[in-house]
Amino acid sequence: MNINLDYNGNKGFRLLSIYERLNKGELLHKAGLAEKFGVTEKTIQRDIDDLRAYLSENHLAESDVAIKYDRVRKGYYLVRFEREWLTNEEVMGLCKILLESRAFCKEELNGLINKLLVQVVPNDRKKVEQMIRNEQHHYVALKHEKKLLSLLWELSQRIIDSEITKFTYTRQDGITKEREVKPVAIMFSEYYFYLIAYMADSSKDFPTIFRVDRMSDLKGTSEYFTIPYKDKFNDGEFRKRVQFMYAGELKTVVFEYRGQSIEAVLDRLPTAEIISEKNSIYTITTEAYGNGIDMWLRSQGDSIKLK
Repeated sequence: MNINLDYNGNKGFRLLSIYERLNKGELLHKAGLAEKFGVTEKTIQRDIDDLRAYLSENHLAESDVAIKYDRVRKGYYLVRFEREWLTNEEVMGLCKILLESRAFCKEELNGLINKLLVQVVPNDRKKVEQMIRNEQHHYVALKHEKKLLSLLWELSQRIIDSEITKFTYTRQDGITKEREVKPVAIMFSEYYFYLIAYMADSSKDFPTIFRVDRMSDLKGTSEYFTIPYKDKFNDGEFRKRVQFMYAGELKTVVFEYRGQSIEAVLDRLPTAEIISEKNSIYTITTEAYGNGIDMWLRSQGDSIKLK
């Protein structure tokens, strides 16, 4: 037996309906709600005030979640968990970075993007999906196609615990070796994640760099290491001084630059300083680990001359 029930006169139903629509990201107008529920605009205003009071009682601060009025569009909308939720623009930007980085296999990438899209209010989700759909469809994962998130998390735990770690490492030439290291940082550069570590036998004074996707059989040793505070690894400073993730001793390089964009040089080499400039020829000094800097300098052709 079908029974047609009219809930419009029920205040509880109105409150639930209004809140559900606000929670979906809709902009609501008092006149439209009054007509829908067969009540006055004053009644709708009282409903909104009641919802505001409820939200205020159940959240620590108004900035967490609140019903606000848009004077331009003349309607009410819900501001949700501003400290926890990303804006539409932020989600789109993060999705673009993930797609361009090519850091993850397709399965992990799609999982990350889907979780980011949940942060977008339903009314705008389709718009963001359309902005990234083509790029996501044609996404080309790196050749290793290895899942990395669990491995990265496990490595981060070893770093936090300062635990000496063992793993099998396959070099670019296919040679496989067992490694035992003191892990200190994880970095991302040029499509790949890298582990920065010191050799456990202290055979090198400078950090060694390992590509995470080439690691396997990772295990802790239950042995722990300490580094004096003055010698603590600073990943921010290290990143400034490494090019193409090539390890090696720290060195100072001085060169002349006569290209079109000095800004591009300074962006590429964060430690670079201009010593002098004459006739648009700049003399620059910079610090760098290893030979990666030499590769970059050679790639600039006649624009750069070593001093």
